[in-house]
Amino acid sequence: MTSLYKTPVSSLNGIGEKRAALFARLGIKSVGDLINFYPRTYEDWSNIKHINELEYGETACIKAIVATSVNDTRISGGRIISKTAVYDDTGSIQLVFFNNKYISSMLRQGGEYFFYGKTSSDSYGMQMLSPTFAPAIKGTQIRPIYRQTAGLPSKSVESAVRQALSMLPSKINDPLPDAVRERFDLCPLRQALFDIHFPKNCQQLETARKRLVTEELVVLNLGMRNLRDHSRGVTSLKITKDYSEEFESLLPFTMTNAQKRAVSDCINDIINKSSPMNRLVQGDVGSGKTAVAASVCYTVAKNGFQTAFMAPTEILARQHYKTFQRLFENTDIKVGLLTGALKESEKKQIRKSLADGSIDMVIGTHALITDKTEFKNLALAVTDEQHRFGVAQRAKLLGKGNNPHLLVMSATPIPRTLGLIIFGDLDISIIDELPPSRKPVKTVLRTSAMRGGVYDFIRSEVKHGRQAYIVCPLVEEGELDDVASAEEYAADLMLREFPDIAVGIVHGQMKPDEKDEVMRKFAENEYSVLVATTVIEVGVDVPNATVIVIENAERFGLSQLHQLRGRVGRGSSQSYCILISDKGSRTTRERLEVMCSTNNGFVIADEDLKMRGPGDFFGHRQHGLPQMSIADFADTKSLELSQKIADYIMNRYGDIRNDEIRLLKAEIDRLFDRGGQNALN
Repeated sequence: MTSLYKTPVSSLNGIGEKRAALFARLGIKSVGDLINFYPRTYEDWSNIKHINELEYGETACIKAIVATSVNDTRISGGRIISKTAVYDDTGSIQLVFFNNKYISSMLRQGGEYFFYGKTSSDSYGMQMLSPTFAPAIKGTQIRPIYRQTAGLPSKSVESAVRQALSMLPSKINDPLPDAVRERFDLCPLRQALFDIHFPKNCQQLETARKRLVTEELVVLNLGMRNLRDHSRGVTSLKITKDYSEEFESLLPFTMTNAQKRAVSDCINDIINKSSPMNRLVQGDVGSGKTAVAASVCYTVAKNGFQTAFMAPTEILARQHYKTFQRLFENTDIKVGLLTGALKESEKKQIRKSLADGSIDMVIGTHALITDKTEFKNLALAVTDEQHRFGVAQRAKLLGKGNNPHLLVMSATPIPRTLGLIIFGDLDISIIDELPPSRKPVKTVLRTSAMRGGVYDFIRSEVKHGRQAYIVCPLVEEGELDDVASAEEYAADLMLREFPDIAVGIVHGQMKPDEKDEVMRKFAENEYSVLVATTVIEVGVDVPNATVIVIENAERFGLSQLHQLRGRVGRGSSQSYCILISDKGSRTTRERLEVMCSTNNGFVIADEDLKMRGPGDFFGHRQHGLPQMSIADFADTKSLELSQKIADYIMNRYGDIRNDEIRLLKAEIDRLFDRGGQNALN
């Protein structure tokens, strides 16, 4: 049989060239694509209400007889309003349709139909506005609603899907072996495909959804593991001696046990494994990830190899450069800085020193991955703030050496189960404790009516020589009426509240060198107050900043609020985070009160995942994950189940190239855009 992924959607009845182009807008080019184009939601027509039970404003399904012929009325602009009345044993209701010239031919007077829609009312009584409908002879059902595009409504997609499903053979190859399905109570693929589109009841829908979601997450999980285990082969780098204890003796403090575990994980990867290290060190703000990286860099350098440390911004690169210079000042390790802002002559000299090996460790920005930058013997690549770099940038940095080790760091706490999926190509070390010297940031929730007291508190902190951030969600005037822009806010503060205090402003629409200049001045205490957007979420370390005020706090996810809070609490003084919000809903207050109750980023991340889903973790999809068709990363039960199944498959079959799971391997190839065949072949 020809693969349904190679059968064009235009082969279906009623789909010509023009309609095929509309399907292509939805990403549907083949019959296989169409079968995997799952409904975005459903209308439950199985719960029938009597007309006299309807309440204003509810969405419901009724079974009724058309009482009158459809009456069309033309209004301005050539538009049409169509009305008719329907009844059942308990009463009648008017149906109103807007600008649908075919309604009169679709509804037959005296005919019995199901009508599904939202109720409203006018001076004549209750109405149902533009309901969807079907002849009652079809029986009650759960109706699929598909994502649509102009000229291609959900009903047309539904009709095409019915045709596509009719092309499935009576027996199809299932990517999940019988042993896996039976052990974890998952239905066969063919049943799941029919029931996800046209379930007869809620139980069928739930069973189908569980099967398809779980399979997709298992495929993703195994694919990410495969990237980790097989993408980089064997390293020829011979690093044999561990210098981590020697490095720790250089520190003016004692590492936490969590830091020591993370260092040990890295050193074990580098010395004892034949493949290069691929490790993520994940820790909350202030947990000491930089010291962990420094220890690993020290061991690599003392073994005679080079390290590249890539930071997302110029100012952060300079900050790390100063930190590493200070840590290594009494050693024979030479540290360099390479950023786009350096003079061309300076960049040329640094690149020469990297090429001849006289620089052991270089800290830099994207300048590290340009074609001009070459290394003599790069053995370790480190990226800071992992979510700011895409997979391609990571790969380009690794390409500067001969299968070098990789260490990535992230201060964005991600629940462990989700992390195993997102970073499945990386081993994970978690730094789950803070140094004892760190004082927890005190967080409070205030309304705008209390803003005067907040400003008084900022003045008091500034009077004692300390500094403050004020964060606004938006930049330009007029984006949203109820949110002051950063520009307006800063101007108002300068004129009204703090005329005698130096106020700076930084936002994402400024040029990079302008942003860096403002941040530099704030770091050097030339500005006492900095008005900013979330551009400071990852920024320069300012230990003297003790207050951060976050306006319209309800507009941020908890994980982002936690990242912003991490801008303070970096010095010895007590620090404060003040959340300002006038949104009084119970859900909003519950979210924000989580911030007030804990400083644990992993607890906050779990709550954020439950409340908002994974969007805050992913930003602009820089994590490099393939697009999911049905799985939802906020569904923690499915994530955990998929992890168990992936473990079971690897324990039972050993390798995804095992012939017994070749169809599962094909699904992995297809998801990761490497061709491959699958169950619809």
